[in-house]
Amino acid sequence: MTNDPANVAALLRSLAVYAVCAVLAIITGVLMTDPMTYSSLGFIAVLASILFLPILLRWHHPLMIFAWNTPISLFFLKGSPKLCLAMIALSLAISITERALGQRRFISVPQITWPLLLLIGIIIATAKLTGGIGLRAFGSDVYGGKKYVFLIVGILGYFAVTARPIPPKWARLYVMLFFAAGALSAIGDFASIAPKFLFPLFLFIPPTFYVPGSFEIGTTRLIGTAWGATALVSAFLAYYGIRGIFLSGKLWRPIVFFILIVLVFFGGFRSALIGVAGLTLLLFFLEGLHRTRAMPLLVLFSFICAACLYPFASKLPYTFQRTLAFLPRDWIHLAPDARLDAQGSLDWRLDMWATLLPQIPQHLLLGKGYAITMEDYENMGRDSAFRSLDPGDSGLALAGDYHSGPLSVILPFGIWGVIAFVWFMVAAWRVIYCNYRYSIPEYRMLNRFLFASFAFSTFSFIFVFGDLASGVADFTGLIGLSVSLNRGVRRAPVKAQSRTIPFRSTALQPVLPGRIVRPV
Repeated sequence: MTNDPANVAALLRSLAVYAVCAVLAIITGVLMTDPMTYSSLGFIAVLASILFLPILLRWHHPLMIFAWNTPISLFFLKGSPKLCLAMIALSLAISITERALGQRRFISVPQITWPLLLLIGIIIATAKLTGGIGLRAFGSDVYGGKKYVFLIVGILGYFAVTARPIPPKWARLYVMLFFAAGALSAIGDFASIAPKFLFPLFLFIPPTFYVPGSFEIGTTRLIGTAWGATALVSAFLAYYGIRGIFLSGKLWRPIVFFILIVLVFFGGFRSALIGVAGLTLLLFFLEGLHRTRAMPLLVLFSFICAACLYPFASKLPYTFQRTLAFLPRDWIHLAPDARLDAQGSLDWRLDMWATLLPQIPQHLLLGKGYAITMEDYENMGRDSAFRSLDPGDSGLALAGDYHSGPLSVILPFGIWGVIAFVWFMVAAWRVIYCNYRYSIPEYRMLNRFLFASFAFSTFSFIFVFGDLASGVADFTGLIGLSVSLNRGVRRAPVKAQSRTIPFRSTALQPVLPGRIVRPV
C-alpha cells in the first residue's frame, strides 16, 4: 500500500500543506509580538485575503454592492481606506480577469462609458499639472491625494457594478442592501458610552465624535444615526415603495417608517430631512398616488402635523429644532440658539461662495486640483473652518470642501471638467429615464425608485450640498445599478406593423372547368 504511487503523491501533498501552514504559523506568531505595526497588520490582511479568495471569486459582485455605502474603514492599511474602495478595486480586477479569460462580458453602454473615461483623463491631467497626487499617509510633501483616489475609484465603480447583470430573483435584495448598508454609520455615535470590550469595533467604524461624558440625547448631534436612518428610509422605499409601506395593510411598515423619520432629527441636519421628505414626495407622485384618495389624506396629515408642531416647536430637543431651522421664521418659532447655529452655518457657506466665485476665471482653463501644500495644511490645522477671517481661506475651502456641487466641479477641474461631468449627467439621465419609462413590470418599482433617487441626488448636488469627490460615487452607483439591473438600456417596444392584404372577392368570378377557386 505504501508503494502505491497515488498514496505517495497524496502523502507528499499533505506534507507540503503542513509545511506551509507551519511556516505561516511561525511568521504570524512572531508578528503578533508587535501586532499594531503596519507590517504585521499588512501580512495578516494578505493572509486573510488569500483564505477568503474563494468567497471573493464567487461573491465579489454582491459584496461590493453591499460595501458601497458602508462606513467601514480598513484601519490596518496605510491611510485607512474605506472598505468600498478596496471592494471596488478587487471586484473590478476579478471582472477584468474573467473578461480576459473569455468567461464574461461587461454590459456595454457607450453613452455612459465615454464621458466617464474623459472625466478620468481630465482628472489625471489636472493632477499632473497642479502638483501631482500626494498622500500624507505615505509621507508625501503634497497632500490632498485622497480626494483623487475617491474620485477615480468612484468612477471605476460604475464599471465594476456593470461587469455582470444582477440576478432577477435577487434584484430587490441587491438594491435594498446597496442603501441599507449605510445604517452601520449609527454605530460610530456611541463610542463615548460604549463598554471597553466594544472598542475594537470602532477601529473599523470610526467614531463620529469621542468625548467621554458628553453624550446627551437631543443635545448631542448624532451624525451617524441621522445618516443611518436616512439610508434605511431609502432601503425601505426601494424594497416596498410608498404603496407597499402605507397601503399594504401591514401596520408595522408605516410604524417603522415613521420611527426612522424621527431618528433623522437626532442629527440636526436640515439637508437630511429635506432629502427624506423630497424623495418620499417624489415617489408619491411617480406612483400616481396624487390621483387617488391618498392625496387628501396626505394634505390632512400635513395640516395635523403642522398644527401639533407649531405651539411646541421651541420646546423640542435642540437637534430637532436645528433640523427644522430651514423653515421660515413666520411659519415656526424655534429657540434662538438653534436658529442662530443653523443661520451661522448658512451665512458661512454664502460668504465662502461669494469669496470663491471671483476665482473661477483664473481656474477656468486649468483647474486648481486637490493638491495641498504643507503650509496650507498647517493653516488648516490652526483654522476653525467656519470662523476664518477670510472664508475663502478657511480649512474646508483650502481642502476643496466647498459645500457646493457646481463649485466642486469647476474650481478643481475647470471648464473641461464641467464639460465631461455635464456630458455624463445628461447621458445618465437619459439612460435611467429610459429604464424607468420602459421598465418591465417585475422591475417597475425598483426602476422608479432609482430614477427618483437619481433625480433628487442631482437636485441636492446642485442646490443643497454637493461635493464631486465624495458625490460621484452616488451617481455612478445609481446608474450602475440601473444598467446592471436592466442589462443595459431599455428601449421603447417596437409596435408590430400589420400587413394589409387587399381583399379580392371571388363571388362573381366564373368558375372554369378544372380550376379551383380559393379566396385570397
